[in-house]
Amino acid sequence: MTRLPHTAYNDGMKSFMVVGGLFLLFLTYTGMAAAQKDKDDDPTSYVSFVILKESNGKPVRSAAVIMHPVDLKGQQGKGGIELKTDAEGKTSFDYVPYGKLRVQVLAHGFQTYGEDFEIDKPKAEFTIKLKEPASQFSVYENPKTPSTPPKQDAPPPASSKPN
Repeated sequence: MTRLPHTAYNDGMKSFMVVGGLFLLFLTYTGMAAAQKDKDDDPTSYVSFVILKESNGKPVRSAAVIMHPVDLKGQQGKGGIELKTDAEGKTSFDYVPYGKLRVQVLAHGFQTYGEDFEIDKPKAEFTIKLKEPASQFSVYENPKTPSTPPKQDAPPPASSKPN
């Protein structure tokens, strides 16, 4: 293997390559740091819910509270989280980002509840009152006249068989 003669030019190139490599490494590191969001930069909130029956104010146990972020266009974002209420109808979640939050509440025997809330404080508390299902009606029946039960068929006549 032949060696190039030792010159100031070769030493300068080596220094340039080392400094250039360090500069590229620095740019890569700062680019990654800028691209990565720090959770401390975005404000978050502690959000708590109390779910009650509208009819008597009693807590609703095991209600599902589903939270979805909402973007500036009003579109529901991907992801979300589901919480369950305790025996006192309470549930909570920490580190909810500021902004619009779509909340749905589902519980057996109640109407589904849904509303968008603006989260803009370090602590947000919401009381939600669930309604019982509305009575249903049919377009096939006249509500003013009670429907008559269907007529029953008469029993078949007794046949006499010859022996």
